[in-house]
Amino acid sequence: MITSNIIKVFIPATAAFAVGILLAPLLTHYLYKHRVWKKVAGKTALDGTPATEFEKLRLSAHTGTETSTPRMGGVLIWVSVTIVTIGLWLLARLVPIPLTEKLDFFSRSQTWIPLLSLLAGAFMGFVNDLLDIHPSGERGIRLRTRLLFVTLVSAFIGWWFYAKLGVDAIGIPGDGTLALGALIVPLFVVITLGLYAGGVIDGIDGLAGGVFSTAFMAYAGIAYFQNQINLAAFSATLTGAILAFLWFNIPPARFWMTETGTMGLTMTLAVIAFMTDTPGNGYGIAALPIIAFPLVVTVLSNIIQVSSKKWRGKKVFRIAPLHHHFEAIGWPSYKVTMRYWIISIICAIVGMTVALLKSS
Repeated sequence: MITSNIIKVFIPATAAFAVGILLAPLLTHYLYKHRVWKKVAGKTALDGTPATEFEKLRLSAHTGTETSTPRMGGVLIWVSVTIVTIGLWLLARLVPIPLTEKLDFFSRSQTWIPLLSLLAGAFMGFVNDLLDIHPSGERGIRLRTRLLFVTLVSAFIGWWFYAKLGVDAIGIPGDGTLALGALIVPLFVVITLGLYAGGVIDGIDGLAGGVFSTAFMAYAGIAYFQNQINLAAFSATLTGAILAFLWFNIPPARFWMTETGTMGLTMTLAVIAFMTDTPGNGYGIAALPIIAFPLVVTVLSNIIQVSSKKWRGKKVFRIAPLHHHFEAIGWPSYKVTMRYWIISIICAIVGMTVALLKSS
C-alpha cells in the first residue's frame, strides 16, 4: 500500500513536469510571435507614485525588460496541471486497469476545490495579463477589482469548508483545536488575500518558481502523511508543473509567471493549507506562515514601507518588497534568488514538522 501511494504521488508529479517541458516550446513560440509583453514600460510604487528607484534598478540589472520578456508564463503551470489531472481521470475510465485506476487522483473530497481555486485565479490573472500587454499601455485590471474577485471566490470556498465539509475550527499545535464556528469563513478570506498579496514575489527571474514549488512540495508531504493521498498527488502535480516553468524561468527568464500564475497558485495554497488542517487531523494553517515565510516577508515589507512613508515621511527599505531591497543594496539577482530558495527549503522542513505534530 505504501509503495502504491508513493507511485500515485510521484508519477503525476513527473508527468506534470514532462508535460510542462514539452509544452514550453509551443508556449514560447506563441508568446514571442505575438509579442506578449508590456508595450509601455513603467511601474507604479505602492503609494501610487512612479517607481523611479525600481526603474533605475532594472536598467542596471542584467535581466529581461518589461518590453522584451513575455508575460503569462504561468499558463504553463495551470495547463500542465489540468492536462495531467483530467488526463489521468480519463485514462482510468477508458483503460480501467488497476494501475490507471490507482493513478486517478481527481476526487470530490480532496481535489475538486483546489483545482477550482487554481483555475478561477488563473482565469482572472489571464484576463489581467491580457490587458497588461494591450498596446494602449493599460496596466491590467485595477487592484481593487482583483482584490474583490479574490475576496468573493475565497468567501465562497470558505463557506463551502464551513457549510459542506463541517470545518469550523483550526488546529493549534500542542493544544488541540480552536473552535471558530462561522468565523472560519472570514479567516479563510483574510489568509487568501494575504497570500495573494505575497504574489508580488514574482519580481526576479527564478524567485517565485522556487518559492512556490517548495511550498507545494511541503504540503504534498503533509497531505501524504495525513493519508490524504489524492490531495498529496495534486500538490505534487503542482510542484512538477512549477518546476517545469522554473526550468525556463531561471535567469535569463524565457518568460515571466505574472498574474495568471501567481493568483491561481496563492489561492490554491490557501485551500490546501486549510485541507491539511482539521480535515486532515493536522496543523496545516499553523504551518502556513512558516512554509510560506518568503511570501509573508514580502507582504510585511510592503506594509512597513507604505506605513513608514505615510507616518514618518521616509522609507525603511530602498525598494519594497524586500527582495528588491537586497538588489538595491548590491546583491546580484541570482544571489537573492538562491538565498530565498535556501530559506524556502528550511522553512518547508520546519513547517512540515509543525503541521504533523499531534497533541499529546
